[in-house]
Amino acid sequence: MRNRHVSSDQEDAELNMTPMIDIVFIMLIFFIVTTSFVKETGIEVSRPSADTAERKEKGSILVGVRADGEVWMDNRQIEKDAIRANVERMLAENPEASVVVVADENASSGILVQAIDQARQAGASGVSVAARQGE
Repeated sequence: MRNRHVSSDQEDAELNMTPMIDIVFIMLIFFIVTTSFVKETGIEVSRPSADTAERKEKGSILVGVRADGEVWMDNRQIEKDAIRANVERMLAENPEASVVVVADENASSGILVQAIDQARQAGASGVSVAARQGE
């Protein structure tokens, strides 16, 4: 049996993938941590316009009210009477959150007032109504 002697040039030709994989994982973790997650109600509504509307950057609890009276939170439809329980659950997860009611401009004012009232009863410190800035 013959011993083959491998030259040092052939040994150096191998690529070590470990540092590259480490860098990819570090970049992946960086992008996951720095990504901002957008919360949505789960429905598309036509918000009323207001000249005094202000943009709120802080993460909030969103309650969507459609023109036909449906109420949505966390991409699922809920009953009007369940707004308080859902807001309480979300406030337990994030006590600093404020509640924003995103109501369609053709939604009943009674449902809008009921949503605001239930959010306040749940203990929300700030409840506001979403609007788009006027033209």
